[in-house]
Amino acid sequence: ARRGGQGKILSPARRREAVDHLIDCLAISERRACRYLGQNRSTQRRTPVMADAEKELRAWLVAFAEKRPRYGYKRAHAIAKKQGFKVNRKKVQRLWREEGLKVTYKAKKRSRTGSSATDSKRLEAKYPNHVWAIDYQDDQTSDGKRVRFLNVVDEFTREVLATHVARSITADMTVQVLEELVEIRGKAPDFIRSDNGPELTSHSLADWCRFSGTGVAFIEPGAPWQNAYVESLNGRLRDELLNQELFHTLLEAQVLAVDWRVDRNQHHPHSALQMLSPDEFAANWRRSGTTTATSTP
Repeated sequence: ARRGGQGKILSPARRREAVDHLIDCLAISERRACRYLGQNRSTQRRTPVMADAEKELRAWLVAFAEKRPRYGYKRAHAIAKKQGFKVNRKKVQRLWREEGLKVTYKAKKRSRTGSSATDSKRLEAKYPNHVWAIDYQDDQTSDGKRVRFLNVVDEFTREVLATHVARSITADMTVQVLEELVEIRGKAPDFIRSDNGPELTSHSLADWCRFSGTGVAFIEPGAPWQNAYVESLNGRLRDELLNQELFHTLLEAQVLAVDWRVDRNQHHPHSALQMLSPDEFAANWRRSGTTTATSTP
């Protein structure tokens, strides 16, 4: 039977570890172990000196991972460059791995209830305030009482426009949040994308859309993938805030939700925006009047 070739131990550091391993396991001399592995004895005995810049970067990565446990090395690299580190992505990946930093994922069962393919003529956001996607999300405080989130995202810039928190959110409250956003943004959206929940099919929201000139793009029942942008936002909010924090009061949930929204808009490098944050992408669009963004959430 044919056997594959033996793998090479390329780096001096790996050879140094291999030499120590042979000495411990086989009780042979350092000279013999170095000769067998092709390691120079002076290299084996030399104590590695880490550059100050690498030490600083390693310390920064560890602190970054502690602050943002749900971020991976790609976003760490994007933010490190903004912090002034002159380093490429591969080095960040190597240091990230050597420091034992990683994002842990929980396995989830998927229900094959339909195809994720969408109609090619499906409404796609082309500019800021073209399409806002809205949805609701549930959590609870430490006393077991319900907390509800109203999430609104601009599908083009990926800006999180609202993470409104209350014990319950009615259709009238939804309209109030949308009116406040219109005052901040300067105009109503051309379209709102949502599911067919009772709050979103109510007369009050329908009247608001009619008076503000906003169209409604309802997704098909049981097809959340058709509202992918806000579903992606829901997943990030759940992963980075709701699963990380225990809310003791409604006020605490409201404050932390606002902090998370502001931080995400200002500092989160988005892969669909060339690793710019939503605020940076929106600012570039306002300056140039045009830019590119992928249609993936």
